[in-house]
Amino acid sequence: MSNNRTDNALNQKICDLLADSNQNLVSLEFFPPKTKQGLDNLKDRLGRYKKVNPLFVDFTWGAGGSTAELTLDLSIMTKSDFNLLPNMHLTCTNMKINKIDMALGKCRENNICNIVALRGDPPVGEEKWHSSEGGFTCALDLVKYIRKTNGDYFCISVAGYPEGHPDKIEKREFSSLSEAEKERCSFIKNSSEVYVCSDQNWEKEMKYLCEKCEAGADIIITQMFFDPKVYGTFVAECRKYGITVPIVPGIMCINTFKGFERMTGLCKSRVQKELSERIELIKDDEKAVKEFGITFGEELCRSVL
Repeated sequence: MSNNRTDNALNQKICDLLADSNQNLVSLEFFPPKTKQGLDNLKDRLGRYKKVNPLFVDFTWGAGGSTAELTLDLSIMTKSDFNLLPNMHLTCTNMKINKIDMALGKCRENNICNIVALRGDPPVGEEKWHSSEGGFTCALDLVKYIRKTNGDYFCISVAGYPEGHPDKIEKREFSSLSEAEKERCSFIKNSSEVYVCSDQNWEKEMKYLCEKCEAGADIIITQMFFDPKVYGTFVAECRKYGITVPIVPGIMCINTFKGFERMTGLCKSRVQKELSERIELIKDDEKAVKEFGITFGEELCRSVL
């Protein structure tokens, strides 16, 4: 595809673009910036990243809906100012139905037809997720509602969890795990215990993902992962359960050691021994960690192609 996309291309659904392509493609995801300087930096990066010709660019919807208006504005700006195709996150957290309707309506007003439908994270300062009064309880509810009220106008992406949803991951003794559980567990330093989504919970997770697809999801975008084997197994499991939609791997490059530890701890991500050893050696060298993050990100992308 050309870097100079036509208006028609910018109004297309991502699922249609994927179906029409047999090439390796790239997309980009950004967290909405918190400051004016951050916004200026993002605009500068969008101008530069346009050279890699991403299939789409998506913006997250902050915890508790904290960046709702900014996420909408960024999605509109990405299309109008940078000629890039936006894929907007939309979550259930702190979102009553009238707010969902307003967000979807603004998307339609601006010919944005790609949505990532998510449950969302708890608001900042809260440990557990709670539905808002007059809102939805899960991503499945949101997918159903979008299809009910907007037909097939939107291409809907949903989340997939190659290691299981963090809410379904629990501590277990490694010696008690099945072979399948051993392949997706994450290790706890200096402990015989691990974090793992049990086989029973895994089956529930896969059936729930099937429901989201049956309700109208067109694409699955995965949670970040660092072990390519985990992604390969996840794709195979999806196909075994009859899920046929495209599965886009979610790759988060390592930027800082502290950030890596925080995110892998939050998501209970599997970090294979080799990766742990490689980053441990350079954890106090910020520049080396950033350079390694790029190198490992390239390795991971090549592994899943």
